[in-house]
This record gives sequence, structure tokens and C-alpha cells, in this order.
Amino acid sequence: MKRIYSVLVENRSGVLFKVSGLFSRRNFNIDSLAVGETDDPSVSCMTIVSSGDDHTMEQVEKQLNKKLDVIKVKTFGEEKSISRELMLMKVKYNKSNRRDIMEICDIMKADIVDMSKTFMMIQICDQPEKVKLLIDMFASVSVVEVARTGTLALPKCSENE
Repeated sequence: MKRIYSVLVENRSGVLFKVSGLFSRRNFNIDSLAVGETDDPSVSCMTIVSSGDDHTMEQVEKQLNKKLDVIKVKTFGEEKSISRELMLMKVKYNKSNRRDIMEICDIMKADIVDMSKTFMMIQICDQPEKVKLLIDMFASVSVVEVARTGTLALPKCSENE
């Protein structure tokens, strides 16, 4: 079972190390980790995706709440959130596969953001599953380099907020 932790932390050096250390010391796996400043420059938001059984996930939340640098922890499942991931992929192309690459990009709503005589840079911002699907679709193409942000997520909007 995957769970998403949205952790507001003080924006200071060493906080990322402390939080990630909490996971490694307890042998919890981090599937994805993305950190960025919020609208308040003194606060950062860490979006952590981790997997495990219910007991493990509860322990992670309790341990995160004990950290001094942690301001607030929100947890939610994948089904109750909107998540996105950004990926840049550089592929080598030739005359015979250029059209196929462009069609895949069109179908997957990916953008070609840079191009040379032999390389294309493709960008996609979508659900993590769709990003993975795009990578799989390019299995027959020469992928040169891939950079992914990790998952960013917020709980779905509700009328009671």
C-alpha cells in the first residue's frame, strides 16, 4: 500500500537529512521524494511517497510528527489525491522513427521542447503511472537520458474545506 506524506518543514539546512534519516534508520523505503519552498520562504513542503503495511505507515507518520523541524504532517492515499510528476527525456531519433516518436508524444500529451539533427528533448507532466507508461513506450527508441522530479501531490478538493 502506498501512502503520500505532505510534510511542512522549516526551510533550513539539515532538515532533509533528518527526515530522510528517519526513514533509513527504521528501514522504511522512500519511493519518491520532492522538496520545494512554499508561498512562505521560511517553510518547505516535502512530498514523500512510501509503501508498506498499515502499521508501518502509521509508525512513519508518528515519527515524522516527533521531529522538531516538522511543522505539520498530512497523509493521504493515492486515490484521495491529485499527483503529478515532471519528466524530461532525451531520445536519439532518425528518419525512420521520427514520426513514431511525434505520434507517441501527441497521444501521451507530451511536448517536444528541444530538438537537434539527431536528438529530441521530450517533456511530460502527468500522473506518475502515465510517466512510467511513456518510458515504456519508448523502449524501442534510443533513450539517452531521463530526469524525473518525483511525485508532487495534494489532497483532492472537498466542499467542506
